[in-house]
Amino acid sequence: MHPPYDWQPSPPPLAPAPPRRSALTFLLVILLGLLVFLLYRQTGFSLFNGPPAEPRAVTARGDLAADEKTTIELFENASASVVYVSPVELVQVSPFSTNVLEVQGTGSGFVWDQDGHIVTNYHVISGASACRVTLHDNSTFEASLVGAEPAKDIAVLRISAPRGKLRPIPIGTSHDLRVGQKVFAIGNPFGLDYTLTTGVVSALNREIRAANGRTIQGVIQTDAAINPGNSGGPLLDSAGRLIGMNTAIYSPSGASAGVGFAVPVDAVNAVVPQLVAHGKVTRPGLGVVPVSDSQTQRRGIRGVMILSVNEGSAAEKAGLRGVTRAPQGGFNFGDIIIQVGDQPVTDYNSLVNALEKHEVGETVELTILRDGRRMNVSVTLQALP
Repeated sequence: MHPPYDWQPSPPPLAPAPPRRSALTFLLVILLGLLVFLLYRQTGFSLFNGPPAEPRAVTARGDLAADEKTTIELFENASASVVYVSPVELVQVSPFSTNVLEVQGTGSGFVWDQDGHIVTNYHVISGASACRVTLHDNSTFEASLVGAEPAKDIAVLRISAPRGKLRPIPIGTSHDLRVGQKVFAIGNPFGLDYTLTTGVVSALNREIRAANGRTIQGVIQTDAAINPGNSGGPLLDSAGRLIGMNTAIYSPSGASAGVGFAVPVDAVNAVVPQLVAHGKVTRPGLGVVPVSDSQTQRRGIRGVMILSVNEGSAAEKAGLRGVTRAPQGGFNFGDIIIQVGDQPVTDYNSLVNALEKHEVGETVELTILRDGRRMNVSVTLQALP
């Protein structure tokens, strides 16, 4: 027989001994921490933050290019002649309040002379109760209207500013411009004052429609960016001379699409002195009342038919005839003007444009149709009222 199994419970497991950190390990940790701290202090390097974020060294650019210098000089010289035009309108906020002035859009302009005359577009100030003009030094003056020529979209304002603040813009010519010439536009697009854009003369002798429905001829087309607020500002050539006044853009979106238009400076330089002197433009004319274009076009007539001739007018002295009543009933056609000098006349607008190329007192030769016969008549132009 086997002796009985003598079972006795095993003793409980011994608890682990507490960890012991040797003095050497503790010293190494201290030394490592000190090393990291010294490294950070000396180099700025951090194990957690990455390399230091310091500015890089600047690379010298050298001198500006010659054309850049020219553009900068042009802008600095010309911008002192450019102004900010703010048309305002009297608005009644409520029946119980007094009228207040509210800005109704913005535009640009330029200093014409040291007498305080400012030139801008007619459409910029049209309908405004008053205007304010801000000069290049941010001084603002109330402006009065001297005169306007809606047919050319030109208006002249006047401010009472010290002569020393007024720097007239240099005047150039537009009849000798060539497509491809560099141009520079300065203005206040979207209220962002003194903005410079550059481009070239894209085309010449364009036509645009003025606020009164008349066409403006000889207009300059440019790809220099022109936006709302540029209207009335100067278009300059590379010599910094005024060659046009920025007037309109062609854009389906209302912003610049690279097709801008400027009234030629030759037209501006002809109109502004008359507005300054007389407040209006004296136009040469014949002294006739025309048949409306719609009626002549319905009859298939190409030209301007004279309805009546004013008594004592240049037309009467030249023997021009209007519409008369026929003895058998009905009417006899008046003379039909088809040409002024070598300029063809197709409607009343083209007749006026052709006559305005001449002066009051100048004799021009008209080509007319009378009773189906072509003939020439000399007329000495009169001043229209």
